[in-house]
Amino acid sequence: MDNRDRYLITGFSGFVSKHFLDYLEDLKIEVMVTGIDLHLPSFNIEEFNYVKCEFQKVDLLNKAEVENIVSQFKPSYILHLASYSSVAMSWKKPVQSFTNNTNIFLNLIETIHTLELKCRILSIGSSEEYGNVNALDLPLTENQELKPISPYAVARVSQEMLSKVYADSFGLDIIMTRSFNHIGTHQKDIFVIPSFAKQLIKLKKTGSQQMELTTGDTSIVRDFIDVRDVVKAYYLLFKKGKKGELYNICSGKGISLNEVINIMTSNLNISILQKIDTQLVRPNDNKIIIGSNEKIKAETGWSNAIPIEKSIADILEFYK
Repeated sequence: MDNRDRYLITGFSGFVSKHFLDYLEDLKIEVMVTGIDLHLPSFNIEEFNYVKCEFQKVDLLNKAEVENIVSQFKPSYILHLASYSSVAMSWKKPVQSFTNNTNIFLNLIETIHTLELKCRILSIGSSEEYGNVNALDLPLTENQELKPISPYAVARVSQEMLSKVYADSFGLDIIMTRSFNHIGTHQKDIFVIPSFAKQLIKLKKTGSQQMELTTGDTSIVRDFIDVRDVVKAYYLLFKKGKKGELYNICSGKGISLNEVINIMTSNLNISILQKIDTQLVRPNDNKIIIGSNEKIKAETGWSNAIPIEKSIADILEFYK
């Protein structure tokens, strides 16, 4: 019998999955991976030597298809990345965002429960769950009261609560994260950092004297963490995390979007003016989010190693 670890990855075609596969490959351990997504991956799944990878195009809302794949593959680990992960989109399509994010997870864990499979599930949540917080509560620990302020954030809280129900009532081996804003290469430009990067590189190429960068509210402060540090955390949680526990994955440092723009323009050696597009300003937004990563460090030995300057430099190089 094949005794290799078997990873089922939902939301397989996104940038986090790509970096998780790269991390597994770097470990030089032979593993089997089945990826499922609505969209084809933009990367080559046959480029790995140690990771044996296959992809299936599946809608997680189709419970019969989910049951079929899970029963055949029998994963030892499930990395649940699939979601409508844009907060901005959740304001425009709240019903779609909420029902999709909640029901795809429920289909997955109900399948594991029904089939009585022994596997560890990583339920990926978001720092957006915290909502608007008092500066006195920073950095945010896992015990902080949740006050979600967007449809996306409410769906993430619901997913977390479902995780607790299935872990406590049915004994499923589920670990939950609140993953803060992660950034890196291959991320879609609907997100703020790659959006800035692509705009600024295009402006530099035009070489005009009057360069305008279109933004939303750039005064907000976020705890950005490199996706390569994030996937290392996910792997360590699979191996060392505690069943039914919740972990922040963050850098422990905050930076405003204004500061991010300054780092980018300095890197590119350009000067710009900001032009605020009111369409990009959300109806309600968390002003400042900074997390505490003490729990995951203490329980898994994880540490974040990549500074924001390195992350930004790599993203700019990627988009060039």
